[in-house]
This record gives sequence, C-alpha cells and structure tokens, in this order.
Amino acid sequence: MKSLIIAAILLLIPGCNSGKSIKKTADMVFERAVAQFTALDARLSPEQMPITFDNGQVKDGKLNDWTSGFFPGSLWLVYEYTGNPDILEMAKRQTAKLDGIIEMHTHHDIGFQVNSSFGNGYRLTGNPAYLEMMKAGAEKLAGRFSPVVGCTRSWNPGKRWNFPVIIDNMMNLEILAEVSHLTGEEKYMDIARSHANTTLKNHFRPDASTWHVVAYDEETGAVEKKQTSQGFSDESTWSRGESWALYGFTMMYRETKDPAYLEQARKVAEFIIPMLPKDGVPEWDFNAPGTKHAFDMNAVGAPKASKFKWRPGDPVLRDSSAGAIMASAFVELSTFTPGKDGKRYLKCAERILRTLASPEYLAAEGENGGFLLKHGVTNLHSWSGVDIPLTYADYYFLEALLRYLRVAE
Repeated sequence: MKSLIIAAILLLIPGCNSGKSIKKTADMVFERAVAQFTALDARLSPEQMPITFDNGQVKDGKLNDWTSGFFPGSLWLVYEYTGNPDILEMAKRQTAKLDGIIEMHTHHDIGFQVNSSFGNGYRLTGNPAYLEMMKAGAEKLAGRFSPVVGCTRSWNPGKRWNFPVIIDNMMNLEILAEVSHLTGEEKYMDIARSHANTTLKNHFRPDASTWHVVAYDEETGAVEKKQTSQGFSDESTWSRGESWALYGFTMMYRETKDPAYLEQARKVAEFIIPMLPKDGVPEWDFNAPGTKHAFDMNAVGAPKASKFKWRPGDPVLRDSSAGAIMASAFVELSTFTPGKDGKRYLKCAERILRTLASPEYLAAEGENGGFLLKHGVTNLHSWSGVDIPLTYADYYFLEALLRYLRVAE
C-alpha cells in the first residue's frame, strides 16, 4: 500500500514518470522513435544526415560530418527493440549512404561514424560487408596515431594547436578494440591502449574532472596546452566532455579488463554524481555561471567568446546529450561494480532516463524536427547550438534504455 501511495504522489510531480516501470517507459520511447524517425527518414536527401532542429529549421549535415553515423545507429537500436521490418529497411538504407565514407575527407570521428552505423548493423545482422567497413574505419583511425605522442590526432594542425587530442576521442577507441577482437589484429588494440593510457596521464585534474583539449608537441610528445574549448573556461568541467570520459574508460575496461581503466571510470563517476541536479540531467558545464558549483567570474574571467549571452538570473541550460551519454555509461559501469556502488550507478542512470523520458525532454510526436530529445547544447561558450535536439543525444538515450533493460529487468 505504501509503495502505491508513493507511486501515485510521484505521478503528480511535473516531469516525473517514476510510477511507470522502465519497460513501459521504453515501450513509449521506442514507439515515439518509430514515428519521429519515419518522418525524419522521409525528408532526408541521399547526401545528408540529420544533425539538429534549430529556430524552426531542420539542419542536416554532409555524409562526412562527425555526427553522420548516429541516425543510422539509432535506427538499428530501434529495430533491435521493436523488430519492426520497416525500421530495418530504413536502417539498411541510411547505413548504405555511408558506403563511401572511407574515401571521403574524414577525421578522428570515423569511429563514431562507422561503429554506430555499420557496427550496430554487423552486431544485429552479421552482414560481412559491414565488418569490412568496420575494418576499413579502424585502419583509417589508426593512420592518425602518433607513437611519439601516444595518441590518435583529433583535429588537424591549425593556428591554435599542432597535435590536439580531445577527450571525445576516447569514444573512437571502441572501433579499434572491437575490430581487434573480431580480426585478431593486435595493432588496433595496442593503439587503443596507448591512447587511453596517455589520456589517463594527461587529461585529468586530481579530482577526475577533465580538460577538453590537450595539445602536444608532435616532435617530442610533450604537453603544450590544456584547455576546454567547448566549456565555460579552461579550468571548468564541460559536462559532455566528462560524460565522454566516463563512457570511454568504462568501455576500455570492458574491452581489456585492465583495472586501471575501471578505477578511472569510477573516479569520474564519483566526480559526476555530486555535480548533478536533482533530476539527473547535467548543466552544459558543471562550473558555468548559475550552477551549484559555479566559478566566480571575477576570478576566472568572463568567456573570451563575445557571443556568450548568459546573464545573472538567466536559467542555466541543461545538456540532454551529456545526460544520455552518462546514463548509458552508468548502466555499463554498474555491471562491473559489485555491491552498493554498482546499485548507486544504476540508480543514477535510472534517474536520468526517467527525466529524459518525461515531457520536459521527450518531444511529442510530430514536433522537434523528428528528433526525440529536446534541450541539448553543442557549444554555449560561443553561443552555438543552444537548447536544441541533437542526433547523438537520441542515439545514446536509446542505447541507455536498451542497456538498462538488459541489466535491471
């Protein structure tokens, strides 16, 4: 009786769906995804993939945009849950659009592009052509590796950095590890380990918060700069960057069983959890003005970007994409963590997922340009992509729900 009363009270709280089982929540989300993605698929040109919906306008990207694999990947995840044959055909068609991506001008995010699309396709169908694409993607990413630096290069050399490595790049190691396991080619795993070890050494502050960018001297491997390009300031913690770190080191533990990676993932988790708002969805930067852990702007200085528009009293924007990535990572981390801590990580994931599945974040059918989640942020520092849906937020949200159901129910 007591539990029924609590559930009834929770249902009266705006934005809270705690009275539903996660299975029922997932049923609702994936049903919504079928409707939204069917409309999105119908309008896409053969040369574009969806990125976002901003100011009433759909924004699509070229096939070699770093986000191009996420929509096909989301379709594969929806097919995995629903078994819907129409979604399967969409997934195959959208994945096929990326057949020429290896010959295109690409970057370190070839892992994102190929693994979420062809990787999920291979996992679910066993199509050998998809494995060949994964192998080609891993080889291309391996070509960006410097044994002197010990990392794969992120962005190409420019005025700001010679050999920049961003925390996001931890995510692209997954294709190296998976192809290594599938083919027995050890060089890919060697590169993944080297990159993870170098990142572990140089990318983290003592409290396990992370810089976004570490720039190296390509000739010596020495660290030249540590900065936070998409966060509030160089010393602040950009929440999506921290979510990449949580996910990346959890993933590397799964692939290698190296306890150092699990230890780091747990340190990152312990940094994140006290930083989260009550509903679990993080602000765009944990130290941005207006947050519970805000830096004193007089001490750190106002952002250099003149486009930064936040003023005292304005609401602090959340980043649903960071929340979705964290939720997925917390679920997996819980499976490697016994006892109370593992249960706490899973509970944190559940809290985030329930919030993201609430009307505050989950778009109604026919809205949001065909995307699922609202309230994402790409780079508020330069006031770019503010309070918008993001294709990768949808992908990791769906992945997190699938992972949760496998673990908890």
